Order: sequence, then C-alpha cells, then structure tokens
Amino acid sequence: MSGPDLCPRPRGVRRGAALTLVFTSVLLTAAATNCLPRAEQHPVPLAAGPAAASLDPREGHTTRGGDRTVQDVRRAAAEAEADGKSASRAAEEAVGRSGDRWGAVYDKAEYEQYADALDGRYTGVGLWVARAADGRTQVTRVQTGGPADRAGIEPGDHLRSIDGWAADGQPVTDVVARLRGDSAGSKVALGLGRGSRSWTQTVDRAVLDTEDVSVRNLSAQVVMIKVAAFTKGTGEQVRTAVRRAPKGAGIVLDLRGNSGGLVGEAVTAASAFLPGGLVATYDVHGAQRALYASGGGDAARPLVVVIDGGTMSAAELLTGALQDRGRAVTVGSRTFGKGSVQMPTGLAGGSVAELTVGHYRTPSGHGLDGRGITPDLPVTDRPLEHAETVLSGLGGTS
Repeated sequence: MSGPDLCPRPRGVRRGAALTLVFTSVLLTAAATNCLPRAEQHPVPLAAGPAAASLDPREGHTTRGGDRTVQDVRRAAAEAEADGKSASRAAEEAVGRSGDRWGAVYDKAEYEQYADALDGRYTGVGLWVARAADGRTQVTRVQTGGPADRAGIEPGDHLRSIDGWAADGQPVTDVVARLRGDSAGSKVALGLGRGSRSWTQTVDRAVLDTEDVSVRNLSAQVVMIKVAAFTKGTGEQVRTAVRRAPKGAGIVLDLRGNSGGLVGEAVTAASAFLPGGLVATYDVHGAQRALYASGGGDAARPLVVVIDGGTMSAAELLTGALQDRGRAVTVGSRTFGKGSVQMPTGLAGGSVAELTVGHYRTPSGHGLDGRGITPDLPVTDRPLEHAETVLSGLGGTS
C-alpha cells in the first residue's frame, strides 16, 4: 500500500488526485513534500494577509509573510476575488509564474482533506484496489472493521462499478476518488463480482484511520516495519515496534513508496534507532536550522532500510540520517529526490497556498532535492530477500 498523497505535486500533474488517499503502488510518483501544518492544530482557518512567522521543525510549520512570491500570490487572489473571479485560480496562475515547481493552491475543502490526511484519517469505505493485468479493478485488501468489511467484501473481489460508473480500465486514482466521495455517512453503491456471482452492495462511507505503520515477522529473527507515510502518530508507532521486537532480532525498515508527510514524525522515527544527535539541517529564507533525535534510541540492533523511487521527502530525510550516521545499511533503488520545504499561506476566499521556502540536507551536508539517495546496495529484484541477507551479515539473523 502506498501512503496518502499528502502534499503538492509538480505543477501539471498534481491536480485531480492530489489529495486522494490512494492505497495502491501506482502512486509511487506522488510528490509529497515537507509541507507541514502543526500536527496538533487543524490548519484550515489561516488568515489572509501577513502573519507572524514560526517554524517548529518537531511539530511542523505555520504561515509566514514577507516573501515576494507570497505577496504576489496573495495580491492575485485578492484582486480576483474583488473582481468576482476565482481567487484559487488566480493564485494558481501566480504560483505558476513564480517558477516554484512544488507550489500548490488548495481551496478550503481540499485543505480540510489535506489536514485529515496528515492526521492519519480519510473518508471512504476501507478498500485497497489495483488494476489487474486484464484491466479489471480488483480489491486487494479490506480494512478490518470498515464499511466494506462489514458488508462482506473480500480481497480478490472484482469492483465492477461505483454508483453506476464502470471501474474497469479506469486509473486507480479515479477509482479511489469516487470511493472517497464528499463526506462520512454518504452512501455509495458498489457493483461487485466474485467468481460467477455479481451483485450490488450499498455501503455508508466513514472516517477511517490510514493504518500507515504495519509490523510483521519475516522470520524468527527479522522484524519488518513498513511505514507508508509519516502521518500523525507514526513516529511513536515505529518506536513502539522497535521496543517490542524480540531481543537480538534485526529490523527491516521498509520505506518503499513512502510519499513523506510530517517531518516531526520522521524525526521521532529516527529517534527509535539513534542515541540522539543530528537528523538533518535545513534553511528557511536563508536561516540555517537543525533537527535532532531525542535520546534513548536502540542504536545497537541491526538495521536495514529498504528504499525505492517512491521514497520521498520526510522518508528521504529519515533514510539520509540513518545512512549518514552509519546506523543502517540501505538497500533498493535511488529515492525520488524531494528535499524542499513548503509553508502554507492563507489567501482571500479561504484558499491556501503552499510555497517553497527552503531545502533540507542530510547530516553529512548532502542535498536531497533533485538528487535523491543512492542505496548502499542497489537492487531492483527481491529487495526484501537482499535485506535479510544483509541483516545476516550484520548479526541480525541466525
């Protein structure tokens, strides 16, 4: 399962599914960025106009003013609203002119969904889907206790239609967007198939947890921790999983397809494996700052991090810290290369702009943006098997 598409994509591909929680590997190219409202606050009601700047890297960040691009975007939105035109569209055009590849504009409803995604929630029916080789849309997983589970839908079922819309042959992003709908409690009619049986099942959408951390034993001495996205609480879930791992067991930290999310959660996850010290440095409007792990992490347990081209943003920040600090061996393929910092700015009409203000670097000073991270052991086939082999050499298997 891939993580929620939490943050803006490069212009031209970000719209449409930019806020859709997609639970299939097709969104490995989702360009989630380090655009982080405070985890403990709902970030929607941002006032238009200049605001006091503040950035707490452990918690996320809030709005700021004074930047020329910010002023241009705010002015465009305000003038459009005064003329009775779309403030969001005018703001998008201003972002496009700015040359900010990762800039994005959300209307109020979109930003509310964005905030829910960062909090680890989504509205839907609890289905993971993928397009099969024959073009059919197939259910790959059903969330325990969710609406689909209660309705008796099972993995392997054929999802034929959604409210009469034929799902076969359609992009998975479009399928998931229709499953999500507008609000919890709304009904959706699902056309399903299982073997020779075909039927239609109506279910009520609900607010569900994204379940971004999963843990399973690959063997008696290897525990795999899969992190799909860094949403609220995932860092502590990683720490708990490490504490509960059997004594002497090695850890495979699977960050493949992790599209990023809350930087504070990535720092907490790093703290599970480090005794303290530097995780990353970053600049905001030229001011240099740093992120540090808290003390008390398990710095001795053998660790392998598995990465790929869908590992982005906050996930790259974590990977870079563990690699540069000599704490983990990295296995897989080069990561995406998304190391810039975005901050939200409230606009006229209630929309929100996310604009780039700086960049992250690993503890050794390596920039991530456009470069990514090269694994210590580059592999494309059976990366988990290679990870277990590496762990055996580190003393993590017997």
